[in-house]
Amino acid sequence: MIRAYKFLMRPTQGQQGALAEMLRDHCSLYNGALQERRDAYRHASKTTVRYGQQSAQLKDIRAFDPERQGRWSFSSQQATLRRLDKAFAAFFRRVKAGDKPGYPRFRSGKRFDTVDFPKDGDGCRWDSTPHDPVTRVRLQGVGHVKVHQHRPVAGKVKTISVKREGRRWYVILTADQAQPEPLPATGSVVGVDMGIANFLADSNGE
Repeated sequence: MIRAYKFLMRPTQGQQGALAEMLRDHCSLYNGALQERRDAYRHASKTTVRYGQQSAQLKDIRAFDPERQGRWSFSSQQATLRRLDKAFAAFFRRVKAGDKPGYPRFRSGKRFDTVDFPKDGDGCRWDSTPHDPVTRVRLQGVGHVKVHQHRPVAGKVKTISVKREGRRWYVILTADQAQPEPLPATGSVVGVDMGIANFLADSNGE
């Protein structure tokens, strides 16, 4: 069973700047990959560029631009390219079904608000300072960022995402948990009514 957790991050001023730059560069990567697909289809006899081809270019892109693209996690950049690939897959699926296609659009910096890390430990690390009373998440190119963890995380953390909402930054985790065992049957039945004057009233009069 997969469960998601969302926690508020408390980055320093310098870390906020690095997080904003990370979103900016991932947005640039997304738009550049989209432009490549558009140009290939329009000017190269309707050639389709796929995820595998664009992912194979990442090494050269990072080497050419070490101050920007080279700073960030390789896996997170692959996740950004996969996001574009999913957008095109949905586009072609709608075309085939005869629905309104909705061709993938370029993203503005304000609309691009999430960076995904497909695996904990690859460019990111949840609870990166376990002996520190303050929970932190480590992000490649950003550092160890404080997290307001208001509840425990059960299970093994699988993926980590960073999201900007207004002026706030959040970390979103998915954790793999064992399927809970159902409680034994009691044979009792109760009715529940949720209202305004009382939040909850049961059929036993409580």
